[in-house]
Amino acid sequence: MPVSNIPIDPALADEPADAAIVEREVLAGGFRPYERLRAQGAGEGIETRDLLRAGAAVAVLPIDLERGEVVLIRQFRVAAQLANGRGNLVEIVAGHVEANETPCETARRECLEEIGIAPRLLVELFTYLTSPGLTDEEVTLFLGVVDASQATLAGDAEREASALLRAPIVAALSALAAGTVRNGLLVTALQWLALNRGRLADIVRTGSVS
Repeated sequence: MPVSNIPIDPALADEPADAAIVEREVLAGGFRPYERLRAQGAGEGIETRDLLRAGAAVAVLPIDLERGEVVLIRQFRVAAQLANGRGNLVEIVAGHVEANETPCETARRECLEEIGIAPRLLVELFTYLTSPGLTDEEVTLFLGVVDASQATLAGDAEREASALLRAPIVAALSALAAGTVRNGLLVTALQWLALNRGRLADIVRTGSVS
């Protein structure tokens, strides 16, 4: 998403690497495989890296412009509990893309599963790597336009999330500024919202951020 009409500097872009995976070892299975990879780069020796294979995922910031609200959930994460003792995180809708799905289809499915409603509009914002030193997870972030009054925890979501949170946009941005929320997907989405709040009506009208 370019900022205004400022030209994009080609030097500030990720580039393909002249490297090849020469060996792959599965260290552990489970919910996601954990692998040891050996990569050969141009003119360099073989590098060994351990990696959690997560692949493509989506995150959705559900927003109700008429009510000025976002729809969030609270969910227990053991990694957060280990990191800082605050394991009950405030989060946005998120999930991994299945083999037979597009990111947009996954985003719609996850909204239905986690907050009980399908967005009337999904706008793709951008795609990013969550932690490329540890995992190959690549997340596509969407803005999802919803009727917040219809949001509910239902079915499988009740076993995963402990609460559904309807928050005024200003309250969510205040939590971001105060540092009271730490989930990376949520923080990234709220940072985007803070930067683009004044453009929301146009983005929804056109269905695009460009």
